[in-house]
Amino acid sequence: MATYKVRVATGTDLLSGTLDSISLTIVGTQGESHKQLLNHFGRDFATGAVDQYTVQCPQDLGELLIIRLHKERYSFFPKDPWYCNYVQICAPNGHIYHFPAYQWMDGYETLALREATGKTTADDSLPVLLEHRREEIRAKQDFYHWRVFLPGLPNYVHIPSYRPPVRRHRNPNRPEWNGYIPGFPILINFKATKFLNLNLRYSFLKTASFFVRLGPMALAFKVRGLLDCKHSWKRLKDIRKIFPGKKSVVSEYVAEHWAEDTFFGYQYLNGVNPGLIRRCTRIPDKFPVTDDMVAPFLGEGTCLQAELEKGNIYLADYRIMEGIPTVELSGRMQHHCAPLCLLHFGPEGKMMPIAIQLSQTPGPDCPIFLPSDSEWDWLLAKTWVRYAEFYSHEAISHLLETHLIAEAFCLALLRNLPMCHPLYKLLIPHTRYTVQINSIGRAVLLNEGGLSAKGMSLGVEGFAEVMVRALSELTYDSLYLPNDFVERGVQDLPGYYYRDDSLAVWNALERYVTEIITYYYPSDAAVEGDPELQSWVQEIFKECLLGRESSGFPRCLRTVPELIRYVTIVIFTCSAKHAAVNTGQMEFTAWMPNFPASMRNPPIQAKGLTTLETFMDTLPDVKTTCITLLVLWTLSREPDDRRPLGHFPDIHFVEEAPRRSIEAFRQRLNQISHDIRQRNKCLPIPYYYLDPALIENSISI
Repeated sequence: MATYKVRVATGTDLLSGTLDSISLTIVGTQGESHKQLLNHFGRDFATGAVDQYTVQCPQDLGELLIIRLHKERYSFFPKDPWYCNYVQICAPNGHIYHFPAYQWMDGYETLALREATGKTTADDSLPVLLEHRREEIRAKQDFYHWRVFLPGLPNYVHIPSYRPPVRRHRNPNRPEWNGYIPGFPILINFKATKFLNLNLRYSFLKTASFFVRLGPMALAFKVRGLLDCKHSWKRLKDIRKIFPGKKSVVSEYVAEHWAEDTFFGYQYLNGVNPGLIRRCTRIPDKFPVTDDMVAPFLGEGTCLQAELEKGNIYLADYRIMEGIPTVELSGRMQHHCAPLCLLHFGPEGKMMPIAIQLSQTPGPDCPIFLPSDSEWDWLLAKTWVRYAEFYSHEAISHLLETHLIAEAFCLALLRNLPMCHPLYKLLIPHTRYTVQINSIGRAVLLNEGGLSAKGMSLGVEGFAEVMVRALSELTYDSLYLPNDFVERGVQDLPGYYYRDDSLAVWNALERYVTEIITYYYPSDAAVEGDPELQSWVQEIFKECLLGRESSGFPRCLRTVPELIRYVTIVIFTCSAKHAAVNTGQMEFTAWMPNFPASMRNPPIQAKGLTTLETFMDTLPDVKTTCITLLVLWTLSREPDDRRPLGHFPDIHFVEEAPRRSIEAFRQRLNQISHDIRQRNKCLPIPYYYLDPALIENSISI
């Protein structure tokens, strides 16, 4: 008889355990065991438990290849989902085999798991293993389907085969939940997220953290009457009372300095949308700024042309917003513009706005505003630019370029790479909860009862149109971080902490990816000859970039360096890039005039007419302000159950080389974190959004 010692680990999240019966079959090169019930006296498979069993076989099974976990009904108990972390088996010769699962078994089903060694198709020769990987991909492609959400945007996950469990004892007199959270100002179809497969949904802890925080805050807004007031703010200082107990060093700094030109310019470098500004070498014809206009703001002994030649002039162009119609909010038509902003980086090391035009078309009704104009004219012009920044950030940099693209990366991964594939093992930690939060995001932002309909000038259609336009211009090179800084001409701009920190994280990540990729792909031929890898890349091109050749996204990868670059882009997008545009949202938006989502009066067409009263009347009303801030507060605060970048508690890699690479990656990130914290001690506004300790492995909020 051959004795196999088995350890089965159940997940640690609440409700991970099961009362159902679990049986095991072991498959090796020399045979297959009988199906054996895993059962002790007392409770098996409790939450957080690591249960040990003994399986007897008539003969040695040889090298272990696959196990099958069979989940079946136990006695009269109803179906009970189970989250299995892993199974470890010690063979008679003492060799330990690891079988990673890290997934739910929901119904009565059989789950086949391969031994954990990472292998591409070329590494498998046994028919049983080749058939297993084909069957796994076939099953996932039958389960996960691509679906069009809005034409022109990346497609997303649709699971037609999943059905919610039947409620056998439902009280017909008890109404179903209609999607409202008490006090919450918009109808959100949170019930839709319940139809997600359990493996895509938040853990119990993360779900509880999300809703426990949201409900009381929404109710407090309602009780205070903030969500029913359609009037203008009476005083600017009243806006600070929206979140009386939710302050930070940065949010307080924003509220104190938001009107200053120095802080306005600073936000282009280290705010929540730091990837827009670019060096200007020639003033565009549509923005007829002259030397006489801006000479007083450039310093002595220089002129506009000289500063252009020195590389000290920068441009923020919001042309992508042009011509999008607005909607009515609180019974009042909203307004919109697509401004241009010229900035100067002076010898004192500050980025300063020197000219603003509130339209892409110059003319007598579109003056160029200057710092020398009246206080309220200049402040309102800057506020219009910050309004445009809201859409550039929320629609493009945040929702499109991280959330929606990352979801496409995730779904293509699930549909094309089996669990044994080294790229699956490398990338799966960076997809955790992305589909769940995007389902919530679509419900919150992009439906007729959501934020874009009730809190934004552009409404649902306009907000979506911004993203459609941006995707039509998105390029592969723009996602390659080092190239992006060079292309925008900001690679040597002082005080650009976003650039410095993102490049530090990028370099650490690229080195980690290089070590993993070169371990499993020894040659270019191994990359080009991997059909599963090529299917993954091709599906991203088709479903995320919608087959647009001008994007420059590859349809296939032929070399090891190409694969390293591609995978680094994927992981960076799913982690650090999202942290840069998400973590600071609330700190920069809590003071609404710094980041308004709507404007109630048209862009100013003549100078000298703006007053405090007209400024306040242009800003969003109380209700619109609070709806926007409540939603952004909810979607920018990471719930519990976090996994910082580089922390991979799920054991997917078992080989020594990738395990060493993971540890080295973590050490490099620790050093980056230390360096950032030391630097921030000397800064009036700390920049910590790319501190690796605060970066989540995946987009989960």
